[in-house]
Amino acid sequence: MKIAILGGGHGCYAAAADLSEAGHHVSLWRRDGAALQPLVEAGSITLKDAGGQRDIPIALATADIGKALQDAELIVFPSPAVAQEDVARLMAPHLVDGQVVFLAPGTFGSYVMSRVVRESGSRADVAWAETGTLPYLARKHGEREVNVTIRAVRLPTGVYPARKGDHAVAVIRKAYPSVHGCGDALSGALMNAGPVIHPPLIVMNAAPLQHFERWDIHNEGTQPAVRAVTDRLDGERVAVREALGYGQPHYPLSDHYLNDQWMYGDAHKKLVKSGDWREHIDLHAHRYVREDTELGLAFLASVARFAGVDAPVAHGLLAVVGGFLGQDLRHGRRTLEALGLAELGREALLRRLHDGE
Repeated sequence: MKIAILGGGHGCYAAAADLSEAGHHVSLWRRDGAALQPLVEAGSITLKDAGGQRDIPIALATADIGKALQDAELIVFPSPAVAQEDVARLMAPHLVDGQVVFLAPGTFGSYVMSRVVRESGSRADVAWAETGTLPYLARKHGEREVNVTIRAVRLPTGVYPARKGDHAVAVIRKAYPSVHGCGDALSGALMNAGPVIHPPLIVMNAAPLQHFERWDIHNEGTQPAVRAVTDRLDGERVAVREALGYGQPHYPLSDHYLNDQWMYGDAHKKLVKSGDWREHIDLHAHRYVREDTELGLAFLASVARFAGVDAPVAHGLLAVVGGFLGQDLRHGRRTLEALGLAELGREALLRRLHDGE
């Protein structure tokens, strides 16, 4: 299958190498041509995982998004949600009927990107899908080298519009057999683990993150008090899903720490052991703040308001992060209010998600 990977981050290089090794024809687009040049010259990505280290040839590495998207049946976008609207505008002139775009994860980007593409003038009949986490726990170790600590074994995926769900999931499963449908785009967005696991880790480790040059929020930064807050926040997420009528499995985040039933299976110990997450985190710029809190947690809190679910932990964490950012995060651009969806009734919203605009 022809697959386009959009972006130059950890997950993008992991996806390009992994899917190429699986036999797919992969085109990797990165807008920064200079940063892409080492891959262009070598023609391969060095992939490291439990199976060792090897060079994986990549069919095409390009800074031309049109070339990357040409003839692609599946478009994989593992980049942060903060880039979604900009990339959607770049994609719009090149999309064609029948393509499937897979956001991993999405932060309700399936709906947002679809709207941006249509506002840009495209009428391509495209399915937009988003899942609960990146298919890889991965970190780049060099300009064209990526280390994959673990691969996801369960990827619940929602589709916009939901009427295209069966088609979209069937296409994505050719690349990621661990994908399974979980309903519409809102259900998929409410599977997103980032806005649940990262805001408590950021807020409750703020002092050591600013004091130490490098700090592992998943190792010494994950203590019983942090876990307790995370479990409460995840309980609010599950309550929102249930209030909106979404069924199990909800993939409670406690499974990530306690057993092998979560999206990555038994991953937490491997993540800590790798040492790849002992890093510098800028509380004003890191994606755990700008993506998972400013966008993702604000989105979750807005859906809780819409569903009439009390979510004191979500709103409290938003208030604290807004305090050090100097922003009121309740009114962010990824909330249902900002998207013009909060004014819809529940049935009207679900109908919009099924049928599309």
